[in-house]
Amino acid sequence: MSAKNSATESKISLEQVRHVATLARLELEPAEEQSLQANMSEILSYIDQLNQLDTSATLPTAQVGEAGTPMRDDVVTNHPAPEDMLANAPAREGHFFKVPKIIEG
Repeated sequence: MSAKNSATESKISLEQVRHVATLARLELEPAEEQSLQANMSEILSYIDQLNQLDTSATLPTAQVGEAGTPMRDDVVTNHPAPEDMLANAPAREGHFFKVPKIIEG
């Protein structure tokens, strides 16, 4: 934490840090809580700086890269080979894996 950010200027309380730690299932020592409080306070200060920027001339953006997944031909590259797939099966019936029944009825 920088000199200008003292514990009294923290943007997040220790109770809030403990709550976040509980949600994340973290067990923190008191020194770790203090450190996390300082780090989170700095992050929130940075977000405050970003919120002060004039973005009125900037169009809303959903993503910055190209949209979507590149398309490719739908070609089978792993041809089914039942004997190879079933070679190590503990049980099989024909060209199928045989599994124990798990539904009563």
